[in-house]
Amino acid sequence: MEFLYDFSKIFLATCRDVLPIIILITSFQLLVLRQPIPHLRRLIIGGIYVVIGLALFLAGLEKALFPLGKIMATQLSDPFFIYGTDEVVAQADWKAYGWVYLFAAMIGFATTIAEPSLIAVAFKANEVSAGTIKQWGLRLTVAVGVAFGISLGTFRIVTGTPLYLYILVGYMIVIVQTIFAPKSIIALAYDSGGVTTSTVTVPLVAALGLGLASTVPGRNPALDGFGLIAFASLCPIITVMGYAQYMHWQTKRSLNKHGEK
Repeated sequence: MEFLYDFSKIFLATCRDVLPIIILITSFQLLVLRQPIPHLRRLIIGGIYVVIGLALFLAGLEKALFPLGKIMATQLSDPFFIYGTDEVVAQADWKAYGWVYLFAAMIGFATTIAEPSLIAVAFKANEVSAGTIKQWGLRLTVAVGVAFGISLGTFRIVTGTPLYLYILVGYMIVIVQTIFAPKSIIALAYDSGGVTTSTVTVPLVAALGLGLASTVPGRNPALDGFGLIAFASLCPIITVMGYAQYMHWQTKRSLNKHGEK
């Protein structure tokens, strides 16, 4: 009964959030375009499915994903697990948190592979490139970037170093890569950074960061708990353009070899 009560509140909140979108689209269709709404029955049924699906997803976040990420971060950064003692540690030793970095990389890779928005972008990229850009190639490249970014972000939380230094250096690398990368891949690389921060990745990553910051000695969740999602957006841009540059170099090298023969 408690779950039904909580779900009903989430469902009503979802209806409230979706209502402005429905009003906007309907108003433009009827008042600006002055056209009847096509396939009205199918649209209504699809809209109901969307609202129910969003409500179930939000309930799943609240009941499972957020607690799971926080529990895992708490357990992995527990002083007894890290140092083998329950004594209070005044300052965290970044070298002792190897399992945290590994878990962060693995959770970043796994959630990105399952990210629906990335699957959609990879499908469209494969379609418009006539198969030149492989779906799995793009997804794996982005997932590796997210894995590295989340692991680096947890390292930042443990060490307490300023976030802006990492972001500044990262975007300097992106700017240099943008100058030399193949023009056909630049826009896709930037989009690949955005689609990683979506429905599957964000909840677990946010919970991981907040849980880690609340257990690492000397860290404040409000100051240090956020920022992992920025790494998840930045690093895939670097890996996608880096992969494109590498493949471009390999292709030119192969052509040069054949030309010499």
